[in-house]
Amino acid sequence: MRDLAEKWSVAPDWRNATIEVPGLRIGAVAGLHQRLVSGDLAAWAGASGFDGTAVGAFGLAEGARYSVRLARDRLLAVSATPIGMATGWFSQGFAVTEISAGLQVFEAEGAALDAFIARGTTLDPGQSSASAALSFAGISAIVYRHESKLRIHVDRGLAAYLWTWVTQAAGHIAAGK
Repeated sequence: MRDLAEKWSVAPDWRNATIEVPGLRIGAVAGLHQRLVSGDLAAWAGASGFDGTAVGAFGLAEGARYSVRLARDRLLAVSATPIGMATGWFSQGFAVTEISAGLQVFEAEGAALDAFIARGTTLDPGQSSASAALSFAGISAIVYRHESKLRIHVDRGLAAYLWTWVTQAAGHIAAGK
C-alpha cells in the first residue's frame, strides 16, 4: 500500500525551531495559554480580570496577558501564565473554550519584518484593523504585534505548511528577491 504520509512536510521540533537570515528571525513560541471567548465580551472582561480592550490586525499587544479581537463577539485571550478561569458557558452571556493545544504560535522580528509581512498578506502593516483574523501566507491566521515582534497564531494542523512557507520567504528576503 502506498504511504501517503510522505507527501506531507514533517513538523520540526517546535521547541527549537528557528530561522535566521540577515534582518529577520522567526521562531515558534511555546507555553502560551490561549482561550477562545465568544459572546458578551464586556461581561467576560469583568469576570476574567483581563483588560477590556482587544487588539486587531497589526495592533500592539503588551504584557503577559492580553486579548486579540477575532470578530465583533469573539476574541482570543492569551497569557504567559495560566488564565485561572473555568471553561464552558457562563450565565453572564459568554463562553470560554481552551484552545492552547489547537493553535501554534510563531514570532518574527527584525529589520526585514515589513518585507516578510508583505509576502504574507496584502494588508498594510501600518494600519491596524478591528480584527486580527486574516489570510496570511494563504491560510487563516491571527496576526498582531506583541512588544516589538509580530505574532502569528495558526491551527496546529497548518503549522508545518506555514513553516515551509516561512522558510521559503526568509530565503527570498535573504537573497534580496
